[in-house]
Amino acid sequence: MKYIDSLREGMRISEVYLCKSKQIAVTKTGKEYGRLMLQDKTGMVDAKIWNLNSPGVGTFEAMDYVRVDGDVSVFMGANQLNVERIRRADEGEYLAENYLPVSEKNTEEMYKGLRTLIASIKNPYLKKLTDSYFVEDAAFIKAFKFHSAAKSVHHGFVGGLLEHTLGVARMCDYFAGAYPMLNRDLLLTAAVFHDIGKIRELSPFPENDYTDDGQLLGHIIIGTEMVGDRIRAIPGFPKRLAAELKHCILAHHGELEYGSPKKPAILEALALNFADNADAKMETMIEALRGGGNNMGWLGYNRLLETNIRRTTEE
Repeated sequence: MKYIDSLREGMRISEVYLCKSKQIAVTKTGKEYGRLMLQDKTGMVDAKIWNLNSPGVGTFEAMDYVRVDGDVSVFMGANQLNVERIRRADEGEYLAENYLPVSEKNTEEMYKGLRTLIASIKNPYLKKLTDSYFVEDAAFIKAFKFHSAAKSVHHGFVGGLLEHTLGVARMCDYFAGAYPMLNRDLLLTAAVFHDIGKIRELSPFPENDYTDDGQLLGHIIIGTEMVGDRIRAIPGFPKRLAAELKHCILAHHGELEYGSPKKPAILEALALNFADNADAKMETMIEALRGGGNNMGWLGYNRLLETNIRRTTEE
């Protein structure tokens, strides 16, 4: 099988991929064409069907496994598949496990690292709160390990939510050591909880798409509600501490235009925003560079990073 991360310009392929999305678009000249997003466990690739009336274009829908024949080109620094023939794949032509993008890191090792950080929290109320989800709730733990952190922007793979959360928590642990004014227990707790709302914002794989609650509320509000529900079940949980923790979650995107209902008003919220943004931006660029294959030249303008990017010179 030619996995998506192995595709190179000029290749001609005949493979089965998961069709994540399917849209009919219109060119500048008014001609309709098909715009697809195809996926396997190594990533996703943009695909175009320029001739929708071709006899080689069969009937299929989003979330179908499809047999694709076409050529690989490069557009705006990223691979693009120009489809000549496509049809719904038959059972027996594919193995489902080949089409789920998975973290390159070991899930159990990552979770062990997160649990180690959680175990270091000393405040009894915050410790009880974190344990209620990450130690005692088997259904939550299973979902958390399997879930992605995004539909497509960064960490959009199985284990992505865990990988991102651990990265943010470790960065916050560093901040707490570098800036003694930070309340380490509050910051670490906010870090491990900051994105738990994504479990309900996004559906599980293979769909990995926005749920109704995700569209209507978003993960920041959902996560704040999830934390608030558990806080109310802990007798005597300090009201000010609860408000500060929820504020960190509500403000972790930093700016109102980025979806945060509040801007950071306490030091821990500011640190969490920096850690979340740094881990997300680093992964976004890493994934973009991987998408460029072995291309050592400029990959073109990246709309997520708002700049032209390339790999670092290896000399």
